[in-house]
Amino acid sequence: MSVPEHIAIRRAEPRDIPALGRLGAALMRAHHAFDERRFMSPGADPEAGYAWFLGTQMESRSTLVLVAEQTLPGHSAAVVGYVYAAIEPQSWKELRDQAGFIHDLLVADDARGSGVGPRLIDEAVAWLREQGMPRVLLWAATANTTARRIFEARGFRSTMIEMTLELSGN
Repeated sequence: MSVPEHIAIRRAEPRDIPALGRLGAALMRAHHAFDERRFMSPGADPEAGYAWFLGTQMESRSTLVLVAEQTLPGHSAAVVGYVYAAIEPQSWKELRDQAGFIHDLLVADDARGSGVGPRLIDEAVAWLREQGMPRVLLWAATANTTARRIFEARGFRSTMIEMTLELSGN
């Protein structure tokens, strides 16, 4: 499935930070809804927190933040998705060599099913390949079956299962 002509994939720019904050907050809320004990609470203003965070990541040469921008006739352009990827160093504690890592992927509800998610993944993987990464890793919430299907369709395979034991009260 190809992305419609009215959606462009490009590097995020400072003008995208508010939209990235909204989308990142949606990602936080979705994960918290999957398992509120495992994933941090979005708190009172996750939009501001995530906007700040992704803004700092845009400044690094070892990270990539891409946006999917939709432009419809008679409307101003709108960011409808993003991907955040990074080059991660060798990790003895994770028993892996240097690798690319896709940390975030989110597509707005009204743009889902249009091919934006797979295209963002493909662009991030292409950038990580250009950086000489031998592999790309990512995490997917167990309950997020839609995302897992998209990742598997792009060739990702399960290699680790995170398990959680809560040590504080229920």
